[in-house]
Amino acid sequence: MKAAIIGGTGYGSVELIRLIQKHPYLEVGSVVSNSKAGYSFSETYPHLSEIMDQPLETFDAKRLSETNDITFLATPSGVSSKLVPQLLEHGMKCIDLSGDFRLRSGAEYETWYNHTPADEQYLEKAIYGLSEIYSEKIKTANLIANPGCYPTASSLGLLPILKSQLADKNSIIIDAKSGVSGAGRGLSLTAHYAEINENFKAYKLGKHQHIPEIEQVLTDESGDSITVSFTTHLVPMTRGIMCTMYVNLKEKISTKKVIDLYKQFYQDSHFIRVRPEGTIPSTKEVSGSNYCDIGLHVDERTNRLTIISVIDNLVKGAAGQAIQNVNLMNGWDEQTGLTDIPMYP
Repeated sequence: MKAAIIGGTGYGSVELIRLIQKHPYLEVGSVVSNSKAGYSFSETYPHLSEIMDQPLETFDAKRLSETNDITFLATPSGVSSKLVPQLLEHGMKCIDLSGDFRLRSGAEYETWYNHTPADEQYLEKAIYGLSEIYSEKIKTANLIANPGCYPTASSLGLLPILKSQLADKNSIIIDAKSGVSGAGRGLSLTAHYAEINENFKAYKLGKHQHIPEIEQVLTDESGDSITVSFTTHLVPMTRGIMCTMYVNLKEKISTKKVIDLYKQFYQDSHFIRVRPEGTIPSTKEVSGSNYCDIGLHVDERTNRLTIISVIDNLVKGAAGQAIQNVNLMNGWDEQTGLTDIPMYP
């Protein structure tokens, strides 16, 4: 099956290409970048010389549909909402890695992203692609809204305890940290070496565009309206996300029983690894892989649960989960092409 990739010069695209190259049923078809059309992909990413030298193309929905079977959109927010309708009209299945189809409310999207929202009919068609939670819906979808990296780590860490009825749902705090690749490849003062090296800083307090996405998922799955306190930080590393989450418990329960609850919840989820008591995961332990590792601890003094969830933001938080969703959409084993063990050290 040939896969087109739109947004060819970003980190999401290059990670998709790395994963597709190892996938037994997928191959890279067209790579689209209007700003770099005519250049070879390896001119943009020299580490792919003699591996991926094909020229970058301009966007043409009809041509893409004639030469490809499925499309990944790794475009900035505000772009894919204009391209996806054309691709669907030509019979292409789409997996969108931007935020354009994640929120059901167009008004809420406009508030948080400051872009014109996608047409409502396409928002209604989009299936939220959190693979472990919505696998049945994903199997029959034509349009997948691939989750954001922070929402993936946060939701996978919080959902088991929220669905257990053991949590005080008004007490959720998410303290999130990301590597600099989460800021994308574009030049900005935020990702400037002198600004981030040997530094650790918070950003977008109360304004991060992933807040409504997290609250939408948690509300849908818990059955109650959920509001979270969510603070994001940049740390001087290239890859990785760690979400440290705090939830007050409504009754006394041991760490062991919480771990048992999480293991049961994720018993059929290959990519979720719940750590044994006393073991807390770090970002390097999932680097380059599609795993989400979760560590748990109940503070008996405060009766508060601490949840540590780590992912590679470019794999489980973007391209890897997109491949996992394509596997589900095509009836393939969801681990197909995603069996790499984490890179360490």
